[in-house]
Amino acid sequence: MLGITAGRNKKAYSIKEVSGETSLSVPFVRLEIKRGLLKAGKFGRRVLITDEALSAYLNKGQENEEK
Repeated sequence: MLGITAGRNKKAYSIKEVSGETSLSVPFVRLEIKRGLLKAGKFGRRVLITDEALSAYLNKGQENEEK
């Protein structure tokens, strides 16, 4: 599975958590959400990315590299 879920049992991540666990910067993660390429939801004041949405986004990037 993905390195971000190793040792964790989380179902959603903040933008900062995604940035810290991947090589993506916070502004880039925000841009990908704005572009609609990375699905996220707003819960109160926080923007959260589900584990499924993050996995789909990262796997899609791997598929593009293989082509």
